Amino acid sequence: MSVSRRRFLALGAGSAAAAGLAGCGSRSSLGGSNELSMWCWTGSVNDGLIAEAQKAIPGATSKRLAMTRIGTNYKTKLLTALAGKSLVPDIVALNDDVATYFPNADQFYDLHELGADKLAGDFLPWKWKLGITPENRMMAYPMDTGPMALFYRSDIFERAGVSVDPAEVAAAAPDWDGFIQLGKKVRQAVPGSAITDNIAAVFDYALAQQRQRYMTVEGQYIGAGDHIKQVWDLSVRIAKEGLSANAQNGSTDADAVVTNGRLVAYNAAVWWAQLGPKNAAPATKGKWRVTASPGGAGNRGGSFLAITKYCKDPEAAMALITWLESSKNQAEAFLDPVLFPSTPASYTDPRLAAPDPFFGGQRIVDVFAESAKKYPGTYLSPYDTIIGTPIKAELVNVEVGSKSSDQAWKDAQHQVERELTRVGAI
Repeated sequence: MSVSRRRFLALGAGSAAAAGLAGCGSRSSLGGSNELSMWCWTGSVNDGLIAEAQKAIPGATSKRLAMTRIGTNYKTKLLTALAGKSLVPDIVALNDDVATYFPNADQFYDLHELGADKLAGDFLPWKWKLGITPENRMMAYPMDTGPMALFYRSDIFERAGVSVDPAEVAAAAPDWDGFIQLGKKVRQAVPGSAITDNIAAVFDYALAQQRQRYMTVEGQYIGAGDHIKQVWDLSVRIAKEGLSANAQNGSTDADAVVTNGRLVAYNAAVWWAQLGPKNAAPATKGKWRVTASPGGAGNRGGSFLAITKYCKDPEAAMALITWLESSKNQAEAFLDPVLFPSTPASYTDPRLAAPDPFFGGQRIVDVFAESAKKYPGTYLSPYDTIIGTPIKAELVNVEVGSKSSDQAWKDAQHQVERELTRVGAI
């Protein structure tokens, strides 16, 4: 299944909004003439830095920042504002689905033209590229990343007679097969132990290590290829081995398996440290460790900043986002709200490099920094969410026993084809 490059960029996940952008409506930005308006979601920026910019934007002291945090339906509200061409914020945060906005790239400034390139060397190369469209328009400026590592319970590993030294754990599980064998050894000694909450999560994280995902830059669908089927089969294998807790996303069980100690190891992104054990199992402080992910470096998550074409002062907006995402300030944002930097210079900042008591005094930043630097990057298409949703839904059907793996794979591919046809991608 393929689509022409030109049509690929003109259609996509944002096609409905793009249609609205062609309609009537006055072009106007949100906020007063002496301020720059910015939209983000809760937990996407550091409050202290925002407070400083609200007094006066560094590098553009005649302007102040007017911040709006949107708690729910952020993407829908942003696309609606763009479609209406009225009261559009000057600056917007974009999540890791940044490519879904590529069909609307003409509604944003090309940051190449605002001098972004002189700062490219400050960032992880793969992260920098993710904000650039296939037509070389830099639509989005890097914020945080989501490098992966293997989290594990040192106390339960000890009970199972398994080494808890991070280097030795990494050596025992250099790939997913080794991780499965390690999980089976722990489960034999500690019955009920699991190495994932559910197999859809295995799919997400194994996919996050791949050099290819669902589509090529030219718009060809490759999500039925061997590289995706192998990730699917790995996920199903972990269920068959009895190493999944079968705690589906959004259920109370998802936190419970962390709280009750059933989830003894988990290959996940850096942000899971906060959302997982620190939130769901604070009493396990000191018992967790991290090491390199089985299967190699990967990334899941991370956000961006973009300047809309409605911006009252794009130069001042550029001054703000480059200041906000400097290595010094990205280090500050790691402390709160725990955003892992896309600027390698941040990794040696004492605020990041300090031992973490929750992880037994381990310098966990070293593990995640290594993953971030080794990750080769991949192409994220505007259709990734549309494609991934039915695939993971069918994996749930496999895990709960309502479908065979073969039937679920066929049904997933059929649904993907239908959805891509619906949005005009094929």
